[in-house]
Amino acid sequence: MKMIHYLLGNKPMLLLVFVINFFGTLYGYFWYKDQLAVTPPQFLLFVPDSPTASLFFTIVIVAFLFRKNLPTIEALAIVTLFKYGIWAVIMNLLVLMINGHLVWQGYMLIASHFAMAVQGILYAPYYRFKLKHLLIAAVWTLHNDVIDYVFGMMPRYGTLNDYMSQIGYFTFWLSMLSLFIAYIFVIHKKSTKLSIPE
Repeated sequence: MKMIHYLLGNKPMLLLVFVINFFGTLYGYFWYKDQLAVTPPQFLLFVPDSPTASLFFTIVIVAFLFRKNLPTIEALAIVTLFKYGIWAVIMNLLVLMINGHLVWQGYMLIASHFAMAVQGILYAPYYRFKLKHLLIAAVWTLHNDVIDYVFGMMPRYGTLNDYMSQIGYFTFWLSMLSLFIAYIFVIHKKSTKLSIPE
């Protein structure tokens, strides 16, 4: 496992991860363009959940390329990557279960969002955030849940509109799980910290 982590920290791999996440982030914001066009200005920051998560991670990777750590952004990255990665996988599987089929974009979203969740955890040994940074990520994440499910700014899945209360409840506990995972993989596992190779 350590060999994998050292490989992930090498500059060519970091550059590849940066490029993938950079263009994935751009595509994510483009995917939200119709919803953003009708979103009240005060909510714009909180609507494109997945691309903002990958934006956090892209910033983290840029910092790694310069052998720097940005603890608050790292905390936001691992929490939101896992949360919205798993969330999108579950939502698309629900659409498949209800409709009996899924368009090809749905399968693409399942694969790409599962990869989001995994990559955030794979880079955990390189993060340097502490509990105070994780608390900031907790405020951001839970506040986003309120914006989504109290003010109705959640991502649009027409098939799932009748289940928004249940999805909101599930999302809250997914947020809590994501925060717990960040704590376990980064703050609790102090002995596995790695440095970006020269």
